[in-house]
This record gives sequence, C-alpha cells and structure tokens, in this order.
Amino acid sequence: MIDFGQLKGKTIAITGASRGIGKETARLLAGLGANLALGARNTDELDEAASQLDTEVLTLPLDVTDEESVRSFAEEAVSKFKKIDGLINSAGTGVFESLITMAADDFDRMIAVNLTGTFLSCKWFGQHMVRNGAGKMINVVSIAGTTALPGCGGYSASKFGVLGLTRVLQAELRDKGIQVTAVLPGAAATSFWNGIDPKPDMSKMIPVESLAKHLVYLLCQPAGSVVDEITIMPPLGIL
Repeated sequence: MIDFGQLKGKTIAITGASRGIGKETARLLAGLGANLALGARNTDELDEAASQLDTEVLTLPLDVTDEESVRSFAEEAVSKFKKIDGLINSAGTGVFESLITMAADDFDRMIAVNLTGTFLSCKWFGQHMVRNGAGKMINVVSIAGTTALPGCGGYSASKFGVLGLTRVLQAELRDKGIQVTAVLPGAAATSFWNGIDPKPDMSKMIPVESLAKHLVYLLCQPAGSVVDEITIMPPLGIL
C-alpha cells in the first residue's frame, strides 16, 4: 500500500506550475499536506492557481531558459523551506510541423524550454539535494522522446534529449541518495493542444488528473526500490 502520508510537510518544487500537469499535481500535493514551491512564466495564472491551494506555497516567476531565473527560483525555495524533497519538471512547449518547413526559432525554442530548462532545474535543485544526501526528481518527458512521430521532429529532438539527460542523471546521482525518474506520457488532455489546428479529440487523451496522480505515486516510492522510467498511455495508445 502506498503511504501518501509521507508527503505531509515535505516540500516539492514544480516548474510549469501555472497550468496543465504542473497545476494539477500541485493541487493533489496540497491536499496531501505538502509544501510547494511553484514557478512559471505566467505569474497571473500561477498566483490564481496558488490561491486555491490550502497549504504553504511559494510562487515565483520562472523562465526555465534563463539560468539566473532558475538559480533564483531554487535558492529562494531553499531559503524559505530549508529543504527541497522533490522536483517535478513539467514546463514544456511544442510546435508541430514538418522538420523541413519548421522555423529555426521554433526549433530552438523547444530545445531551450524542454531540454535546457530541464537541465538547469536539475542542476540547481540537484546541488541542494546532493548536499542533503536525498531527493527525488521527476522529469516529464513524452512518448515523443522514444517514438518518431511525423510532425514532431523538433519536439522529439528536445524530448529524446531530456530522456538521455535523465538517464545520465540517474547514473551520476544514484549513489548520492537521489532518485531520478523519467515519465513518458502519451497525449494528455491539457491546454498544450489549444494552439493546434485542427485540435485533436481530447476525450481520448489521458485525463490530466490521472497523469498527476501517477506523479504523486512516484514521489512515494517505497524504500528499497526505484522507478527509473515509466510510460503512461491513453487507453487507445498513440493517437
């Protein structure tokens, strides 16, 4: 049986916390008594989301592509809560177009947010966790990080990179008491799809609450074992 009570009083940092997976995971964690350090670029949406949480919350503007912003987020979170027990990297962006017609700026943006952003968060929170000799990192990757999907070239390049980064972190940090898990979701029913034309049928996607529950489960892994990687798919598979 999973002991969710172990999260009470623990502090979890979440990037991309103003909407989608990050927002929903924060809501579930707040209900379990966890303290939260939440970061996102849209501070209005972030503050609105945080106002609905009945727990100790720190909200900070966060641009994961900017190392100074990430460093400040990590240091302020540590200053307030003294210890960060878990990190969930859920900030992400995507543009879906053929590689041979995609704008270089769109490609660069996905690499910066999805890959470099994950690296920077793991770097600064990882240093804190190494000093404490404990911590859990969860990197939200994507099924596009292992599967070649037409129209997903730039997104897949960034997510294949995140998966490789996560595996290296596992090798580097395992003996330092830090668990690092790669979560590879299929299509999830979030605002991620709002800019897609034509918009896909979101009723067939993973409900965001279901995906958030999986992340909470991973923060409660029992002693004596770790989950390095998990794939979570909609009932009908790749859409």
